[in-house]
Amino acid sequence: TMPVPCFNVINGGSHAGNKLAFQEYFVIPTGASNFKEAMQIGCEVYHTLGKIIKAKFGGDATLIGDEGGFAPPCDNREGCELIMEALKKSGHEDKCTIGLDVAASEFKVKGEDTYDLDFKYDGNKISGEALGDLYQSLAADFPIVTIEDPFDEDDWDGWSKFTGKNAEKFQVVGDDLTVTNPEKITRAIKEKSCTCLLLKVNQIGSISESIDAVTQSK
Repeated sequence: TMPVPCFNVINGGSHAGNKLAFQEYFVIPTGASNFKEAMQIGCEVYHTLGKIIKAKFGGDATLIGDEGGFAPPCDNREGCELIMEALKKSGHEDKCTIGLDVAASEFKVKGEDTYDLDFKYDGNKISGEALGDLYQSLAADFPIVTIEDPFDEDDWDGWSKFTGKNAEKFQVVGDDLTVTNPEKITRAIKEKSCTCLLLKVNQIGSISESIDAVTQSK
C-alpha cells in the first residue's frame, strides 16, 4: 500500500524567521480513500490555509519557510488553530489529522532543563516537564496523531517520561534522537524513548547500518 503523505504547511523554528518555535506543522489526510485523494486534499488545504493567513496577517505572512510551509507570525497553539480553520473551510475536517515536527533540540537551553519557546527573539523559557504538558494540551484540543523530536536529542529522561504517558495517544517519533544509528536505537528501545523513528540512510552513511536500524526497529 502507498504511505499516507504528510503536507508540511506551516514552518517555524530554524526554518523560518517568525517567532514560532516548533519547526513544522503537517496536514495528514488519514481519512483519504487512496493516495490520489490524499494529494488532492493536501493541495486544497494548503491553498486554503494560504488565503486564511493572508486575510489575517497580510501578504508578507504567506512567505514560505525553508521547506515550503507558510511562516505566519503565530504561536504554537495558533499554528494548530490556523490548520483547523483551513480544514473546515476546505471541507476536509473529517479526513485530516495534524502532525508536528518540533525539532526541540533547536531551542533547548544549554546546561539547563529548560526550553526557550521564543529563542529567536525575546526569550520564553519553560521546563522540560512544562513542554511535555504543552504537547499534551495541544493533543487534547486538536487531532494530533504524531509528534516528532519533542525533546532535545540528549534529553533521554524527558523522552522516556513523555512516551510512557502518551504512547497510546499518538506517535512519538525519534529523528534527532536516533539518527538511524543502531547504537542509539538500541538505547531508545531499552529506555522506551519513542514509539517510532525516521529512517535516513544519509544520517548513518551506509546501507548495511540502515538495514540494521530497520531490523532493530521492527
